[in-house]
Amino acid sequence: MAKVSLKKAAALLLEQDDIIILCHRYPDGDTIGSAFGLCMALRGLGKKANVLCGDMLPRKFSYIFEQLEPMDIREKYVVSVDVAEASLLGVLESEYADRIDLCIDHHGSNRLKAKHHYVDDKAAATGEIIYQLLAPLGAELTKGIAISLYTALSTDTGCFRYSNVTARTHQIAAKLIETGIDHSAVNLVMFETKSMARFALEREIMSGFDFRFGGRMAIIVLTNEMLERHNATDGDIDGLSAMARNIEGVDLGIMIRETAEGCKISARSSKAVNACDFCKLLGGGGHPAAAGCTIKGASVEEARQIVVETAEKIL
Repeated sequence: MAKVSLKKAAALLLEQDDIIILCHRYPDGDTIGSAFGLCMALRGLGKKANVLCGDMLPRKFSYIFEQLEPMDIREKYVVSVDVAEASLLGVLESEYADRIDLCIDHHGSNRLKAKHHYVDDKAAATGEIIYQLLAPLGAELTKGIAISLYTALSTDTGCFRYSNVTARTHQIAAKLIETGIDHSAVNLVMFETKSMARFALEREIMSGFDFRFGGRMAIIVLTNEMLERHNATDGDIDGLSAMARNIEGVDLGIMIRETAEGCKISARSSKAVNACDFCKLLGGGGHPAAAGCTIKGASVEEARQIVVETAEKIL
């Protein structure tokens, strides 16, 4: 495993003709926008490239992924984008975890096994890195690439509200907007439009808030039964984890999501608490203000007890 420069990462890609780009499970705007933005750039250079994800892509991102049809390629070179560890590959883990040639990510806690790594934890989103990769690749910034990367930036920064946003983030967003994309339409879909399933989930979650440590910690729960009852998809729950952190006085917001393998924990925090440090105690990682982990084999109530006991160490 070798760390490489951005220029070297571009050179490695330029040496290849058949490329697979991997997204993480429970795909969000950053992994989707980054993967398809890179895929479009590589195809524009005459490369054969496809995007793979272990989970179905949410329909709200169809304006991105419907731009490309799968290509018939001889799979040779494997790239991961926004994937911090092997378990985040989901059902693709067994096939690809030991075959990743280049890892591109913005998680400082990245521990994915890959031949080459380019990780910039100062980037607000992996989409920032993909934008910076275009120049050394010699790729044209098309409107298709621009709207993909804008989605990556906007969704991973809470519409440019989070503390991970820098001057560079805004400068890149400006360059993307200059291509003529309808950025307001992206933000309307991502931040101002809710499905009926999402509305029903939020209403139920709000009635079940669990506050601990004098209100400094808030826990919300999302069970499979709730998802089935409201006919909700992964696209309906994107961003729900922020609800627990949005309450005044809460420094650590936790969403416990029941899964087939146990419980997925999403942590969101104020500057007073490091969400990444919290999740590392449970085998996960992420960013200081947003991180995650999985508690395998645990029921919702078992996971609740574990996160409360873990939070006692940092609150």
